[in-house]
Amino acid sequence: MSEIIITIGRQYGSGGKEIGEKLAKEFGIPFYDKELLTEAAKNSGISEEVFEMNDEKPANSFLYSLVAGGYGSETTPINHKLFLAQFEAIKGIAQKGSCVILGRCADYALEENPNTVNVFIHSDMKSRIARGIKYYELDANKAENIIAKTDKKRSSYYYYYTGKRWGQSDSYDLSVNSGKIGIDNSVKLIKHFVEMRLK
Repeated sequence: MSEIIITIGRQYGSGGKEIGEKLAKEFGIPFYDKELLTEAAKNSGISEEVFEMNDEKPANSFLYSLVAGGYGSETTPINHKLFLAQFEAIKGIAQKGSCVILGRCADYALEENPNTVNVFIHSDMKSRIARGIKYYELDANKAENIIAKTDKKRSSYYYYYTGKRWGQSDSYDLSVNSGKIGIDNSVKLIKHFVEMRLK
């Protein structure tokens, strides 16, 4: 097959990160999650801590005073500088070769790349709460609260920068309900789709 770029949007607790990691292993290609922030920080000169504090969050003017120069002009809001830096990092990573990129509007950044397959992972609330309890040692109420807040944050961030609705099917090539078929079957399904899509 030719170059493979897989972007993964995901609801919190749907197993999107685990699916992405396993997909990358199946194809023998790099996986980027927090590594993307490291790359963006290195290229932009902006502290990695600032990227982590604002990861997948819409505008936050509080941190504006912490950054001088960088992407855009001195009057460019910090959230825009961080987004532009990540946007360029995503494009740079994709130019290096095949990879799996988690979140951060990667589907939007690479919408002109013909070798990109955009996937969204979702699941029912019951399965997501169960995952929160099992993997993050949360009680049910805490898990549900974190799920709601994180999904709202990701949705706002995605809409703020792309003008599109997060999770809406026409923004992606494939939408997978991991709660119905499980993590490993989700990996198999996406792998098969990617192989058909890029052959």
